Amino acid sequence: MKNIPRIFVGENISPGQIMPITRDITHYLTRVMRTNDCLVFGNGYEYAAQITDDGKSLLVGDQTTHADPSNNITLMFAPIKRMDDLLNMATQMGVAKFQPVITARTTAHHINWERMQKIVIEASEQSNRNSVPQILPAKKFSDLDLSQIVFADERAAYGKKIDCVPSDALCVLVGPEGGFSNDEFDALDASGARGISLGKTILRAELAASIAIAKIMG
Repeated sequence: MKNIPRIFVGENISPGQIMPITRDITHYLTRVMRTNDCLVFGNGYEYAAQITDDGKSLLVGDQTTHADPSNNITLMFAPIKRMDDLLNMATQMGVAKFQPVITARTTAHHINWERMQKIVIEASEQSNRNSVPQILPAKKFSDLDLSQIVFADERAAYGKKIDCVPSDALCVLVGPEGGFSNDEFDALDASGARGISLGKTILRAELAASIAIAKIMG
């Protein structure tokens, strides 16, 4: 079903269901894409759908055979100024959950999370996912269970030896623009959290997140 528009209309979808849509969706399908047909998805599944005669709803048809390419990875990250890029890229890479983390050097505290949700929905529609990643409420670094995570260890750029990339990781943590504080590094080391190297250069946080995800995906 290549080139058929994909629309996220909610998590609970079933064949035969009539789902109300906004004027923006109707305009996008009929005026921009010039079609009455689309694909709708949610909760890991995808269905064929068609605009009803009144243009106000979608009639859900049969489930497609398209399997959800998403994974089970949770990206833990300090909010940054370029949040759009971070969330967009990580969504395209299949991340299941986003966990914002307030670290000692976090500077972006006033995030428009409603806008961020729209970004991950659009990225999910465009990247052929059947699910939209969940954005969890922000947590303080001190409230995290660090023992079960891997983290982007920028100390590798300064010569720290890191043995290998864990193959069983499901949670990856990246720091803010200014990096983790010394106290946070001490907490990570003491907890048994496993660091991964992102190379010999210091990366912007949004790029570091994408590379860290790619590494634990194998």
